[in-house]
Amino acid sequence: MKTTEEILVYYSHNAWYVWEQFYKHLLMSVYGVLFAAIVAIPIGILIARYRKLSPWVLSLANVIQTIPALAMLAVLMLVMGLGPNTVVFSLFLYSLLPIIRNTYTGILNVDQALLESGKAMGMTKFQVLRMVELPLALSVIMAGVRTALVISIGVATIGTFIGAGGLGDIILRGTNATNGTAIILAGAIPTALMAVIADIVMAWVERKLSPNKKRKGFIPKPEENAA
Repeated sequence: MKTTEEILVYYSHNAWYVWEQFYKHLLMSVYGVLFAAIVAIPIGILIARYRKLSPWVLSLANVIQTIPALAMLAVLMLVMGLGPNTVVFSLFLYSLLPIIRNTYTGILNVDQALLESGKAMGMTKFQVLRMVELPLALSVIMAGVRTALVISIGVATIGTFIGAGGLGDIILRGTNATNGTAIILAGAIPTALMAVIADIVMAWVERKLSPNKKRKGFIPKPEENAA
């Protein structure tokens, strides 16, 4: 009970500071995943087309994923210096594997009969990708983005060690305080809440994009080839 009161007192005295660090933490996480999605989704599509590349690409992404976060930041810091950009780049690297893997899986799992139907209607390869494969694989791709975002929120906490800010700053202050349990929790609770809320929101988006909610056998009309 006493710890709860201390946390509330800390929030009341440092509300703006906590919100500022929360916002920084969220931005670093979102940017890292967003940049990873821009790169990883095309890579996932590419290796689904050329399957011989998939073991090499996925193995490389797996190797990156196994590097400890502190070691990753230490290496990147030597090249990029201190600050949030280094954290964003490390989150970008950690987000590649789940998004590439889910994009690859989602594209491969599209029903071949639907692909053949699209081709029979005169669609080009790009039209089949845009109008058939991506819509049907989107929920699986979003599951990868969801995983990447939750991972990034956790990893971004250690950005405090290279001066990037975020909720890790509050946790670090607590570890250096004489009686810092309440301060540690004041940083850990918003971090956990952010991860839970992000997971719930992304799960909702994933369900909305599920092909089960679409009419079975639906193939969009290729407007471009209508003539």
